[in-house]
Amino acid sequence: MTIVLSTLNARYIHSALGLRYLKAHMGSLEAQTRIVEFDLQRPLLEIAEALLQLNPTIVGFGVYIWNVEETTRLIAILKKIQPKLTIVIGGPEVSYEFEQQGITQLCDYLITGAADLAFVRLCETIVENLAPAEKIIHAQTPSPKQLQLPYYLYTQEDIENRVLYIEASRGCPFKCEFCLSALDKTSTGFELEPLLRELDLLIQRGARQFKFVDRTFNLNTQHSSRILQFFLDRMDLNLFIHFEVIPDHLPEKLKLLITQFPPGSLQFELGIQSFDPQTQERISRKQNNEKTCENLLWLRQHTSVHLHTDLILGLPGETLSSIAKGFNQLQQLEPQEIQVGILKRLRGTPIIRHTQNHQMVYNPNPPYNLICSDTLDFATMQRLTRFARYWDLVGNSARFKYSLPLLLDTEPFQRFLYFSDSLFSQTGQTHRFSLKRLYEYVHSFLHKNLTRYKELDAQIIDTALLQDYLDSGLKSTPTFIDKKQYLELKRLNSKQHEEISTGKRQQRHINP
Repeated sequence: MTIVLSTLNARYIHSALGLRYLKAHMGSLEAQTRIVEFDLQRPLLEIAEALLQLNPTIVGFGVYIWNVEETTRLIAILKKIQPKLTIVIGGPEVSYEFEQQGITQLCDYLITGAADLAFVRLCETIVENLAPAEKIIHAQTPSPKQLQLPYYLYTQEDIENRVLYIEASRGCPFKCEFCLSALDKTSTGFELEPLLRELDLLIQRGARQFKFVDRTFNLNTQHSSRILQFFLDRMDLNLFIHFEVIPDHLPEKLKLLITQFPPGSLQFELGIQSFDPQTQERISRKQNNEKTCENLLWLRQHTSVHLHTDLILGLPGETLSSIAKGFNQLQQLEPQEIQVGILKRLRGTPIIRHTQNHQMVYNPNPPYNLICSDTLDFATMQRLTRFARYWDLVGNSARFKYSLPLLLDTEPFQRFLYFSDSLFSQTGQTHRFSLKRLYEYVHSFLHKNLTRYKELDAQIIDTALLQDYLDSGLKSTPTFIDKKQYLELKRLNSKQHEEISTGKRQQRHINP
């Protein structure tokens, strides 16, 4: 008998930590259990073929907002080919409001909540030919002390090619209504010594990229300090660690450790979501804005941490004006990334209580994004959606180091929204832009709006865009600038890089 655990990841480089937890708890059935991951780019018939070649008795699927539609179609295919195959589903997308979902009708069993321990009990029942009492199984939430760590199940292929997901704690004490973690009672940490031993084994096997999925990594200062020190003690040029941290909680003990990490080794994801106090109160979000800004500024000025910050557009009661104010405030703090997301109504989240009062209308299909409200009409939400997409291409790409400040000027949100409107008016698209075309559009936009950017002249724009173009590594001659000027700057750029390289070689010779 073969039990298969599977999911459709958004990209190949992702790995499903949840599947590994399930396998780690299979006990006597672990040897018969296979983890088989796919990505959304693979044709469903090929996935079905690969799964059925394993001759499984049970297939368990992890279902998420990004894969629910494809997984539903995949299960329909599997059931057509092999009707007696037992299909079990679980995951956040099917743990709430599951009654009317098509995937619920297709599967044999659904486990809601954390299935770490419930899945093996279900499999044991099936193996013993005992039918479970109910199709819907509501799993009890286990404490970290009840769980086996699954990190030994990361394969060498995972270590060499995928991001390794780690958790030092589960749960969240905060009640932000847009997040499923609002349903948690508290945050509980895993025992540190066993966790650190597993991390050490991964590093010995060659692992160098770790992404911690804790919602509140820095909540317990003692635990987070130990983990940071663990990585500092094993630091090398290839080590990279990602943490999600609470932006207004940065004690001195953590600061001292953070300053010791070299450039390129540490990334923090900081959920700002909104700087508007009324919005924060409305969605039960507790955040000290003054302390948040102070910490962000300190991180930028005194550390080499890469800051990935999050904003959510469309929260109940937010207006275009309040969104602009919050974006501008965050942009002034100069994080390396501002991830601009549109509010999504995740199944089970308390944000639903605002639907009627604020006339919140959501896309009925994944990802259930807001499409209009009483303060943001449909046309405005479409503009904001395009803003978010173009910002990712230009603002977050690190490809416009010199020209982005010219584009944003002193009113970042308003300037970029105007650019976004202009770009969509010209192209009618939000995807499939080549990098070269983007440089051309930015150059054209700045030149056409010189009167709006009074402190600029054409030469400043050309020089900035050309420097970005050269740094991008593109080989072809840009169309937006004189070829002679391009070749001269390219020559000077090459000379500068050679001088830097020579200096580094000399330094290595002096300090071997």
